[in-house]
Formats: sequence, C-alpha cells, structure tokens
Amino acid sequence: MQAETRSTVLARLLIDLPVTLAAWGYYIFAFLLFFAPFYAGAFFCPHRRQAFQWLNHLYCRGLFGLLRLIAPRQHWQIDARLEGSKGAVVLCNHLSYLDPLLLMAKMRTCTTVVKARFFLLPIFGWVLKSAGYLPSSTEGRFSGLMLKQMEGLQVYLAEGGNLFIFPEGTRSRSGEPAVLQRGALKLARLTKAPLAVFRLDNTHILFPPGRFLFNASRRNTIRISYVASILPEDALYQGPVTQLEKHLSALLTGTNY
Repeated sequence: MQAETRSTVLARLLIDLPVTLAAWGYYIFAFLLFFAPFYAGAFFCPHRRQAFQWLNHLYCRGLFGLLRLIAPRQHWQIDARLEGSKGAVVLCNHLSYLDPLLLMAKMRTCTTVVKARFFLLPIFGWVLKSAGYLPSSTEGRFSGLMLKQMEGLQVYLAEGGNLFIFPEGTRSRSGEPAVLQRGALKLARLTKAPLAVFRLDNTHILFPPGRFLFNASRRNTIRISYVASILPEDALYQGPVTQLEKHLSALLTGTNY
C-alpha cells in the first residue's frame, strides 16, 4: 500500500502536474497571446458567427493536439460521423469540462447552450455571444439574448451548422448518464433538425469533476461513439417529450425501456 501511494505521488509529480500546467497554460496563454488578435479581427467579419466558431474550433484542436503529444497514455477513439455531422442537433452525455471542448475540436461549425453566468464574464462572455452560443437561462437579462441567438438558428442548421446539447444539463458524477432535462429536448425539437445521438466515455477519467490535476498518468481510452439518429419525420420526434426522454436515456445507457 505504501509503495502504491509513493508511485501515485510520483506519477502526479512527474506526469499529472506537468500535463496539467501545460494544458492550462495553453488554455490561457494561447488565447491571450495568439488567438485574441484574430478574435478581435473576426468581430468585423461579415460572417462573424462562423468566424468565431472556426476560431473556437482551431483553438480547441490545438488543445487536444497538445494533449495527444504530452499525454501518450490517453488513447482516442472518435467516430468519424461526429466530424462529418452537418445540420444536426448532436445530443451527448456529459462527463467532464473537456466534453464541450472536444466536440468543438471535432466540429468546425457548431453552437451550443452554455451556463448563463459565463455570458457575464469579461471577454469570454463576448466570445460566447459573438459565436452565437445560447444561454441556459431565459430569465431577466438573458431573455433578450436567448431570443437574439435563436433567431436564424434553423437557417444556420439548414446551411450545415450543428447545435450540440448535453441534455443532462450538468456533468455526471457516476460516469453513467443522469436524468435528462426535458427543456433541452424541447429546444432540440424546436430546431426541426435531425437529432444525432453520441455517447462519450472516459473523459472524466482524464479530467475528473472537482479536480485541478489531469489524471494523465492513468492508461485510458476516450471514446465518442455514434449511437443513433432520430429524424424530424419519425413519430418519436413528433410525439410526447417523455417518450423521447425515455428513448434517449435507453440509447445512452445501452438499456431497453
């Protein structure tokens, strides 16, 4: 037990800590020193939303490119259908803060729902608004923002953009999909776009909820697997949201209902 404790401490010092510092260093300083001028220029672009989403895509690709380089014990199995997705609402379980960044790294044009309080942060909130992201709340000051971001969403999806949603609303602590939020499913159906269901596995092992350190010393395989599609003409799409909720829960957990 003592040897295991020592080896764990050593792994954290020699692997986990350097990987964590490098990842957070990229996340902060790559934005401030390299990407910030491009975001400022994108503000004047006639297609501002697409420009910001493309920059977010490049920024996140850089982060995971770095992680692949400095954390070789992490293996990645990403279904190509995610990167090839166009004009869909991607529904996925949620395990780690890495999840939205990984989806943005794989989809060049995508928008999503973000916790409303993040829109109040300086600079970061401005980037979220400019990229067309939607606030999670419609109360108070966020009601106008939600209406503005929803305008043209169907056109955006018809032109090949994607909206990804974590219908659990928060990260799962157990690693298994939690109860789905019906409001998120109603929003997904309002778009009238196909629903593409994917399952994420093991991002929480690399970056567990509530921890600062990455768990890069542990061997791990991060997967994004395609599960199913639900089309607007399907009865399930048009039926009671409770039925859709049960169906999605079964798909994400691999059970029958």
